[in-house]
Amino acid sequence: MRDRFSSDSESFSRVRPKGAARRGRRDAESEYDGYLAFTEFAAEYETDDQIQTSVSSTAPDGPPEGDRWSSWDQSTPTEKGPLPRPDWVVTELGAVDTELGIVKTGKEGDVFLLERAVPGTDRRSLLAVKRYRDGQHRMFHRDSGYLEGRSHKESRISRAMAKRTDFGKQAIAGQWAAAEFGALSQLWSAGVAVPYPVQIIGTEILMEFIGDMSTGAAAPRLAQLRAEDADLEDLWEQLTHNLSLFARAGYAHGDLSAYNLLVHEGRLVVIDVPQIVDVIANPRGRDFLERDVRNVGAWFISRGLAEHRVDGLARSLAFDARLS
Repeated sequence: MRDRFSSDSESFSRVRPKGAARRGRRDAESEYDGYLAFTEFAAEYETDDQIQTSVSSTAPDGPPEGDRWSSWDQSTPTEKGPLPRPDWVVTELGAVDTELGIVKTGKEGDVFLLERAVPGTDRRSLLAVKRYRDGQHRMFHRDSGYLEGRSHKESRISRAMAKRTDFGKQAIAGQWAAAEFGALSQLWSAGVAVPYPVQIIGTEILMEFIGDMSTGAAAPRLAQLRAEDADLEDLWEQLTHNLSLFARAGYAHGDLSAYNLLVHEGRLVVIDVPQIVDVIANPRGRDFLERDVRNVGAWFISRGLAEHRVDGLARSLAFDARLS
């Protein structure tokens, strides 16, 4: 049975269950090896069919309600979000997961809505689940540029990725997922307004759902915000603060626009960060940083922000990133 939810920002079908500073960056990187998640995943699984078979075999007896038992215990400590965890994160082993429908489709993967709850209690949270497509089906059109320097520590996997074999394409999808999970973990710890990354399982990231918890309606993107609902000055201040935190950590978003910024109850949230760029190590780092500012700045300029403020932000971020 399906209930149709809709809002100004997103709509989706809901399925009812049948039964009812730099040192800081280095420290974070040493604590979380972004590629570890896929190394363990790749060693055990090589096809999507095997993944589904394994997940089914680990829980032959389903829960009395919901779609399946919580997958929390399937992730290792390095595959879970940074400490301290928010109180809303449901970690109880008796919790169940229920899929509620698809929130949006994207160029590299699709995002689903999932409820994780402990039966018989009020412990409940909504999660956004991003599932990366493998290289055969995904539409990310700049793999070669963004994957530069992301060779895998296992030569067998690196060769498969270079040759774009079926397994190599799946490995690339795993790298994108691991890169985004690692970036979200570092950025959240640095105070950037990003969704809290709950856990990663192979090519699937479970993260904080940004939207209305009672209806399951996702927050609108900045590009979808109606003029009468936009506090231009406040949103600009939030943007500059978050991009400054990016730059001070040595990063640029890499693909920033008004389409990967959400606005929930006046709060600006940055999403979609698998292509995050190290502006110091990447010879084009400053170009990526300035492009981010131009792309999202165009939305603000079209709504009345003075153009010189966009130019000033680009210079300020270059200073924050120690590029000038």
